[in-house]
Amino acid sequence: MFESLKKKFSRTSDKLEEELIEEAQEENNLEEESGKKFSFFSFGGKDKKEENDSESDVAEIPQEVESIQETDTSDDETSDDKDEKSGFWSFGKKSSDNKEEPQEEEESAEEIQEEEEPKKSHFWSRNKEEDTEESEDADEKTEEKKSRFWSRNKDNDSSEENDEDEEPSGMFSFITAKTISEKHLEDILWELEMGLLEGDVAMEVASAVVDSVKDDLVGRKIKRSNDITEYTYNALRNAVAEIIDIPGKSMTEMIEAKKAQGEPLVVMFVGINGTGKTTTIGKLANYYLKKGYTPVIAAADTFRAGAIEQVNYHADKVGVKLIKHQKGSDPAAVAFDAVEHAKAQGKELVLIDTAGRMQTNTNLMDEMKKIKRVAKPDLVVFVGDALTGNDATQQASKFNEAIDLDGVILTKADADSKGGASLSIGYVIKKPILFLGMGQGYDDIKEYDADWMLNQLFSESGEEVNINEA
Repeated sequence: MFESLKKKFSRTSDKLEEELIEEAQEENNLEEESGKKFSFFSFGGKDKKEENDSESDVAEIPQEVESIQETDTSDDETSDDKDEKSGFWSFGKKSSDNKEEPQEEEESAEEIQEEEEPKKSHFWSRNKEEDTEESEDADEKTEEKKSRFWSRNKDNDSSEENDEDEEPSGMFSFITAKTISEKHLEDILWELEMGLLEGDVAMEVASAVVDSVKDDLVGRKIKRSNDITEYTYNALRNAVAEIIDIPGKSMTEMIEAKKAQGEPLVVMFVGINGTGKTTTIGKLANYYLKKGYTPVIAAADTFRAGAIEQVNYHADKVGVKLIKHQKGSDPAAVAFDAVEHAKAQGKELVLIDTAGRMQTNTNLMDEMKKIKRVAKPDLVVFVGDALTGNDATQQASKFNEAIDLDGVILTKADADSKGGASLSIGYVIKKPILFLGMGQGYDDIKEYDADWMLNQLFSESGEEVNINEA
């Protein structure tokens, strides 16, 4: 999901990093650093993993030192252990006064390397190599790295056994901290805004994201290239979190509240033809049946040929009662009868199917208003196709003006690579997204969760979507 938006977010981080590194190179304010460069979308997870790994390393090193001290308690080994821990916390800074390690400690360090993840092994081996170099060789090597940092290749002058494992870190630090200014962001944020608009994100949403990112990043002091990734990731994530989190009660909570009053929850569905409105009603009937409720469906689309047969098919498939009249009859009367049936039979949910109509069709919009007056629905829900992007947002806006929507359901969200509608629609009409359609089956519907949506937008591109997640 949302691959297009993910690429645009990642590109923003990459461009800012390129801008700052290029400027630092011109200022001779750059040096390559040992460690591993974080990728943008795995940053959050890897950042937590780094913290856990660091805690694990701190816990494991004293145990190894203790075992060494049991065999040899010489002052030299204690001094070397301190140096090793100092090398960890200084993140690979070179020490010109380090002594050569004893054979026993070197063997223990090799055992640690074999047990650690490749990244840790890589890290410790670099410390060992740099600690054993002479200061003159180290200075020459640093200058050589600076002169060709764009290739991101490190010189490997260590022993042959480490040549195959050694890889470029791709991480740099600034000798003097860099401060992000508006000048650094001007072109980058313009490109981000254009990219969002190309991804069918509404204009006001794109502007809100860009303004939030700018406010968050300007004035940030950067010491390492990974800091750029971290700050950009957090700035974008915070901006999107504000956009997609529209407060509102869930349909399930509303059913419970109405049930306590001895009344059914009445939900009226509106939208244009072809968005999957009738199928969504079948999915919701199935969803709430499995939760222990008893829905009833009203076939209030008496205008379109075959509409009654279509909704009847879904009702039979999931096993719920359908209230229907003849084609061409008053749709408001069908909705009224369904509500009365639910009250008489003690059913908790009424799902009213209405005729699909364009937001510009005045006569049909007036008919929809009549259904609302007669049935008095607790919720009026717009069903939109996520793949139509900004069109879905504009349609929802028109329906909201005409009939005052209470929420949105987006269909085909699983196939949405752009993410424009998912990001924009709730923010534009100031109404919550209630459900997402995630496939063709009756079980393929997910109650909307802003945190889940945020994780989808800021996850690895290949991460699978689980519609059954809470």
